[in-house]
Amino acid sequence: MTIPAKKRYPRSGDRQTVYLDAVVTDPAIEIGAYTMYNDFVRDPVDFEKNNVLYHYPVNKDRLIIGSFCSVACGAKFIFTSANHTMTSLSTYPFPLFYEEWDLPVAQVTEAWDNKGDIVIGNDVWIGYEAVILSGVHIGDGAVIGTRAVVTRDVEPYTIVGGVPAKPIRRRYAQEVIDLLEAVRWWDLPREDIRRLLPVLRKGDAKELACALGKL
Repeated sequence: MTIPAKKRYPRSGDRQTVYLDAVVTDPAIEIGAYTMYNDFVRDPVDFEKNNVLYHYPVNKDRLIIGSFCSVACGAKFIFTSANHTMTSLSTYPFPLFYEEWDLPVAQVTEAWDNKGDIVIGNDVWIGYEAVILSGVHIGDGAVIGTRAVVTRDVEPYTIVGGVPAKPIRRRYAQEVIDLLEAVRWWDLPREDIRRLLPVLRKGDAKELACALGKL
């Protein structure tokens, strides 16, 4: 597993970009190594407060983001408590106002439909002001377009966009995707990644696999 950077700012003099593993404190949010967030509107250090919304401990849901992800300004992760239940005749959250309606406090989570964790793979690029909804899983290497609203799972190395987000195209042929998923370069030690940067940046998956003795 790649050792996290554990420093707040990746670039000297740049206070708009942070490594998220160095600024997030909520134990229900798990951030992989070198995943970065850029915000030119608000302080990126406040990502947990400004970008992870309706994330309350009562639901026990988690935000998991892999390593080497790029999260653009204003991207939002919206959790279960933003939902209103669709299983009752009214969408009004009566259990949330249990004191007003003399309901048991233990029923508060019945005010919404639980969608579960948000899980983001490795090397995922999330575009400007994209919205990821609760329960969504995004595969490794995916790209989420600007202001897309992601309501369903995204396959690895797939580009999606729109409202609601739909697949636009795959980044590579399936055999290349399978190879990248097998290699999992993001789990390599830092020095190995540094050594392989020319190959990674070149974009030849087979060359990368050969360099790692996988072919």
